[in-house]
Amino acid sequence: MAETNRNTVPVLVTGGAGYIGSHAVLALKDAGWPVAVIDNLSTGFRFALPDGVPLYEGDIEDAALLARIFAEQGTRAIMHFAGSVIVPESVENPLKYYHNNTAKSRALIDAAVQGGVKHFIFSSTAATYGIPETSPVAEDSPKKPINPYGMSKLMTEVMLDDTAKAHDLNYCALRYFNVAGADPQARSGQSTAGATHLIKVAVEAALGKRDNVSVFGTDYATADGTGVRDYIHVSDLAAAHVLALEELIARPDQSLTMNCGYGRGFSVLEVLDAVDRATNRRIARVMGPRRAGDPDSLISDNRRIKATLPWEPRHEDLDTIIAHALAWERKLGEIRGTA
Repeated sequence: MAETNRNTVPVLVTGGAGYIGSHAVLALKDAGWPVAVIDNLSTGFRFALPDGVPLYEGDIEDAALLARIFAEQGTRAIMHFAGSVIVPESVENPLKYYHNNTAKSRALIDAAVQGGVKHFIFSSTAATYGIPETSPVAEDSPKKPINPYGMSKLMTEVMLDDTAKAHDLNYCALRYFNVAGADPQARSGQSTAGATHLIKVAVEAALGKRDNVSVFGTDYATADGTGVRDYIHVSDLAAAHVLALEELIARPDQSLTMNCGYGRGFSVLEVLDAVDRATNRRIARVMGPRRAGDPDSLISDNRRIKATLPWEPRHEDLDTIIAHALAWERKLGEIRGTA
């Protein structure tokens, strides 16, 4: 990207007070981009935002509010993280997910077109692949979501693709694998109560906030029988968003869809053993049956993002991811007055 473009494109981050969104805000602000946030704070936290970043408390379905933000901030790019992310809940309450993730995204995309926003980064997911036939899984693998969460995200990808063909807007859909860790400076991290991500659950258990960790399935076709996943540090993921935005600005006629992962995985037991090493104590494990729809292994083929962006992960060591997650969990206890 030409250097003259940097720092001159105001970015609106939806869901910017949430886990991944707040790290994207930090990455943008650290690099000098003008950034503002819209968040309804249903799952986000004001404390996750750095000083000096405007926060508009409201909903991405509110066209009048979005128009006001675009006018006040001069918004020319959107990073869209707002939405619901709990897979089992999407099965139990599918219409919530089609509303929050699909209908509201449609409203946001429409407002972007009406407001002259040129670039759109979308927080998508590996759940769009469903249970892939092969692993690592590449971007052109069949998209067969097995839950409303994955389908709601895939539908938004389709809307963006169709919109980019009809209007002056390009987009990048980033399909996340398993996001983990926290800002290395402990400025933000996973703060949601009752989170279901393995590393978050494991560090809570290691610090006495949970009694144990449930292991769902011990008979997978993996080395130790537990599921293998591709864990990506949230700060590396945030860095990928900034680089993707630079690429969209540099090539306004191009849109992108890319996996975000490291291209290698760890099993559930390997993760728990790593947390044990970090804390010098053993987490209690409760072995249970498989959950429906969990593949043996889900690892990204990340060759496309590596070839397209100058993305060089800085925190891909599992012990580093866990160390940052633990540091944030301790700080979170201080913020909430529980430690």
